[in-house]
Amino acid sequence: MTTINGEVAPGFEPVREAFAANFTQHGDIGAAVCVYRHGRPVVDLWGGVADPETGRPWARDTLQLVYSATKGATATAAHMLVERGMLDLDAPVAKYWPEFAANGKADIPVRWLLSHQAGLVALDEPLPLSQALAWDPMAAALAAQRPLWTPGTAHGYHGRTWGWLVGEVIRRVAGRSPGRFFTEEIAGPLGLDFFIGLPAGERERVSRMVYRRPAVDLTTVPAASIPEELREQVNAWRDPHSFSNRAFAVTDPAAIDFDSPEVQAAELPSSNGIGTARALARMYAALIGEVDGVRLLAHETLASATEEQAGGKDQVLVFPSRFSSGYMLPTEGNLMTGPNAFGHTGRGGSLAFADPEHGIAFGYAMNHIVSGPDDVRAAVLAEAVRKSVV
Repeated sequence: MTTINGEVAPGFEPVREAFAANFTQHGDIGAAVCVYRHGRPVVDLWGGVADPETGRPWARDTLQLVYSATKGATATAAHMLVERGMLDLDAPVAKYWPEFAANGKADIPVRWLLSHQAGLVALDEPLPLSQALAWDPMAAALAAQRPLWTPGTAHGYHGRTWGWLVGEVIRRVAGRSPGRFFTEEIAGPLGLDFFIGLPAGERERVSRMVYRRPAVDLTTVPAASIPEELREQVNAWRDPHSFSNRAFAVTDPAAIDFDSPEVQAAELPSSNGIGTARALARMYAALIGEVDGVRLLAHETLASATEEQAGGKDQVLVFPSRFSSGYMLPTEGNLMTGPNAFGHTGRGGSLAFADPEHGIAFGYAMNHIVSGPDDVRAAVLAEAVRKSVV
């Protein structure tokens, strides 16, 4: 029986029950969940094992890499620049990053980078990983890259490239790397335990990830045996030249070891944020209201930032997705806690979001990386939160 540590406010006991059930029924190894309501924490729980190799327990300050949940933090940084009048989402990217105009991209607005509409999901020639981690070579490669579809006519999840694209705009406008901007302008004022580019002194607090292989690899199953609703997606994963594969193969090697010190220390604003569930929930709480005297965005800025920009079939994911200018919006597969919520998932199960209608901010981080529709851990937690407030 996994010991569940932390506290829940009266009325939020269902979240504790769902969190405990994730360990007994849904495969959690080490995890944390935090919920804010109206700017105050009402759930702050953690439990399990941070490092299965050593048995190190998950502590209150254990840090976890949350993959694409990082995008919500980076998008927040961009919108802070918008609010300060330093960045115009409808201006051409080339206004801030002149080299980006190459190969017919002179008129692409910043907004299309944030909303996955720029058609820059992949590179014609993937870069060595060392060059991608060094930043400048990847930014230069993306500036030179031709769009893979007519920008603005479709959307597709820029899983890896999004971080360099949006991050380079932040760097050009703010004069600071996106990780440094986040630390100084967001994490610092709010006291967040979250990093885009992990300092060496924090590494011992990071959990070790465990990857679960799917019970059945659908790409090896005869086509006739694939359920009809999954065939298009499976066919895309079988095709090495599909956007689905190329979007996650922009480096050589394509597979990135996110447990490595070099990767964790680099700034990958799309995918290597490392922090606590508490930090994610607190950041989203400060987006929809004031937290200990700090509010990150004014109501008007937030309304614009969370307005839907792209929806429908995703050219990379090959199923419906919805995006605002940087945040994921609720879909049938990711309901969050209501239709007005916004946030971002991360590979393998992490989730962070805010729901202004209910005054809720939510963060969930875990080290058991589970892919596929059978992973319900974040969903059952979000549903327990919804039941606690509705």
